[in-house]
Amino acid sequence: MKPLPFQISPQNADEIFMLEALKEAWKGFQKGEVPVGAVVVKNGKVIARSHNQVEMLKDATAHAEMLCITVAEAHEENWRLKGATLYATLEPCSMCAGALLLSRVDRLVYGAPDIRHGACGSWVDLFEKPHPTHSIEIVRGILQEESATLMRDFFKKRRLENEGAINGSEPA
Repeated sequence: MKPLPFQISPQNADEIFMLEALKEAWKGFQKGEVPVGAVVVKNGKVIARSHNQVEMLKDATAHAEMLCITVAEAHEENWRLKGATLYATLEPCSMCAGALLLSRVDRLVYGAPDIRHGACGSWVDLFEKPHPTHSIEIVRGILQEESATLMRDFFKKRRLENEGAINGSEPA
């Protein structure tokens, strides 16, 4: 596995754990997956980590956050993740945001906004109204530029590969 294509010197705990999520996103990038990574942290320790695996598993629900929640629940032997923080490199979609509510995660920290599918305010906001049984603290924009750079680079590469296939040449 190649190292991340940029250097980061984390300044606080949120940046330290977001860097771990970025490492997961980078793994996905190298496997041809949309580069979204996630980690779940409880009591200062990473208890779950994952990246998107939609293409590999042929499963539209295999988002980094969903996979990470499942691993964290198994680790905790409980579907309630009270006291946990989920770090994601991209703003969660409505499916993942709903899973965060259902799993009772206390805190969500994400990197880049997602204007096409983001469910934390960029496209829709599942957290706009108070939930009757659970609320989640949301922190936006942690290592946003690095998260956005991975996404831009991935889709630029994909466009170039698609253009090569259309023109009859080998993908880059």
